[in-house]
Amino acid sequence: MKRLWLEVVIKKPWLMLLFGIVFFVVAGMGGQNLYFRGDYKVFFGSENPQLIAFEKMQGIFNKNENANIIIAPKSGDVFNKNTLQLIKELTDESWQTPRSTRVDSLSNYQHTWAEEDDLIVEDLVMDIESMTPQAIARAKSIATSEPNLVKRIVSENGEVAVISVTVQLPDGDNPETAGEAALAVMEIAKSITDLTDSFKEKYPDHEFYHTGIVFMNDSFATEAQKDASTLVPLMFLMVIIILWVLLRSFTGTFATLIIIIVSIAATMGISGWMGYFLSTATVNVPTMVMTLAVADCVHVISSMLYAMRQGQTKEQALEYSMNLNLMPIFITSATTAIGFLTLNFSDVPVLADLGNLTALGVMIAFVLSVTLLPAILTILPMRAVKVTTGKSHWIERLGDTVIDNHRKLLPISLIVMVIAITATFNNNVNDIATDYFDESTAFRQSTDFQQENISGMSTIDFALYSDEASGLNKPEMLKTVDAFSNWLREQPEVDHVLTISDTFKRLNKNMHGDDESYYRLPQDRELSAQYLLLYEMSLPYGLDLNNQINIDKSATRITAILQNLGSVEFTEFEQRTQQWIAQNAPTLRMAAASPNLMFAHIGQQNMSSMLIGTLFALVLISGLLVFALRSWRLGAISLIPNLVPACIGFGIWGMYSGEINMGLSVVLSMTLGIIVDDTVHFLSKYQHAKNEGKSTQDSIRYSFASVGQALWITTLVLAIGFSILALSSFRLNADMGLLTAIIIVAALVVDFLFLPAYLLWLDKTSNSEKSQGASDEQAA
Repeated sequence: MKRLWLEVVIKKPWLMLLFGIVFFVVAGMGGQNLYFRGDYKVFFGSENPQLIAFEKMQGIFNKNENANIIIAPKSGDVFNKNTLQLIKELTDESWQTPRSTRVDSLSNYQHTWAEEDDLIVEDLVMDIESMTPQAIARAKSIATSEPNLVKRIVSENGEVAVISVTVQLPDGDNPETAGEAALAVMEIAKSITDLTDSFKEKYPDHEFYHTGIVFMNDSFATEAQKDASTLVPLMFLMVIIILWVLLRSFTGTFATLIIIIVSIAATMGISGWMGYFLSTATVNVPTMVMTLAVADCVHVISSMLYAMRQGQTKEQALEYSMNLNLMPIFITSATTAIGFLTLNFSDVPVLADLGNLTALGVMIAFVLSVTLLPAILTILPMRAVKVTTGKSHWIERLGDTVIDNHRKLLPISLIVMVIAITATFNNNVNDIATDYFDESTAFRQSTDFQQENISGMSTIDFALYSDEASGLNKPEMLKTVDAFSNWLREQPEVDHVLTISDTFKRLNKNMHGDDESYYRLPQDRELSAQYLLLYEMSLPYGLDLNNQINIDKSATRITAILQNLGSVEFTEFEQRTQQWIAQNAPTLRMAAASPNLMFAHIGQQNMSSMLIGTLFALVLISGLLVFALRSWRLGAISLIPNLVPACIGFGIWGMYSGEINMGLSVVLSMTLGIIVDDTVHFLSKYQHAKNEGKSTQDSIRYSFASVGQALWITTLVLAIGFSILALSSFRLNADMGLLTAIIIVAALVVDFLFLPAYLLWLDKTSNSEKSQGASDEQAA
């Protein structure tokens, strides 16, 4: 079978080239079916319980997906005519935002007060030109003491104000609506940004910031598109430079680029035929496929050049390289694919997509590297390299140094491993959704500003159900709502609580002549219903209470705005709220939901799922290694250099950051297959030399000489490729790329320093026998 394959790819290169072109065209045509989804819901499966709870709550109450405009006057005080005029004008203009259903601000806040027996409901800020300093001071006093406004619409000290635009976004969870949803987010974000830009020209002494779900979705999409347009071209450039400098072969570099292009085009095209979509995660597939395809090509080309340096012809060298590398390349490709396929254990659908598409790309790259690549190398001329003698190459000198110092290297390596494993315990699983974006991004700067000056951007919505029509008006229900709201305000994580109980207390005070002693809940169900009806009838269009109470008044939604917490703190807070309801209101049903809560749960669930995936990958990869090396002993030996780099990488991360987010939770499974490349190629060459009767030292020297340069080049390409991901402003990608690069470099160090020393220690008996045999020959 191998002979037939060699005959086809080497003897009939034009036929292979034709097949490659046809495959490229047919597979690549599927790329036109790809579409992009930039909304946060791509991180959650349709069966995700937090997503189900969130969508159910959105269906019962009005949707509260929003875009916030934060206004920061340089004077440090919102309550002046100029700023109030700005807020009023911008509020009025914000109603023209596409898909907007509600706009909340200081200017249109429905302030209530009593005039004899009448309830007056009107905008807090009306005729600004005629407002006296006393009227402005009164507006500030009301706004900074009103629970519904403080830390939501205005800061405690009145330095910053917010205009909140509620919008109706399409679901975007299928190909038909995904384009509409992505377009809607872009349209809304652009509309508001253009609006604030025009107001910045008119009011230059004010700063504007944008936060909210809409701008988070827009940032997801923007960062993904920016990565696709910058990182992939940058990686192409780096690959060309590295290959040209290290291989010093135009044909080798050109052939590798052809394999990269076909691999990426085929992978993305087939993914389009299979119905996949692009997301913030899957836009990285081309970069990953590119780096992994290079690894396959470099092994073939490097071994071919090595053989040519030994005096073989180009055809002989190519056949030697293909014979030597077919099994190792297949095993490394298969183990890498297995590593990525275990991302299907992830609870995050787009990470599973990333794994599936990268695994597909890895295997396509393998097939192309053992078919199309040798065909191209056969057709194109390759400069014959002069035969060299001695051990002039630095990689061979490194091998001699490792052999000479293996007794020192082994204990030092073990000490480093122990330190690294210990440092891994510094890591903690923690996800902060707003921190997914780098501090250089406008969205992150805006959320940080909001956290520092008003409140966090994280929210949790709590729905309390009485399961009785008009049950909300019952004094017992209102007392529970009020008690729960007050308890929420006492929690250290909470910045603001929006609750209907504050409205009832304000109405009760108003209906008693604004007597402060009546700022309490009505004690009669009928009275509560009358107050609520009277108030709702007085509210203007778009500012009703449907965002807080459902249609039959049987349930209410309480919104808590929290500091930008990590996933652990978020889920702990949720558990405390559930405990409070169970202890203080066992007759009520409560549901908690929000995008932030969804991210908090998925982050923690994903880590436990990926641990299972890693164990599964370890079992499969171990079996493949035993099969490939045809030795239980070498298969067992290979496990150490395959696992230790991950320990070193996570140990370094524990000292560098210590925070494991959703992106890093997949690195262990992902890198387990990639780093096998070094070990398998080194051990396969070692075993090849041993089978020819060479000593352990000479077998190690052969491994360094024959594959050392290839391992160095592939590691450099892979490390730089994933390091380029670290340039992403999207932190999930950046952290994943950086840690993967660290582990890949650690894998090379382990295979170049620890593995040879370990092999020499294990084979010291056979080494002694050979040394004794050599001594006997000399004595004779």
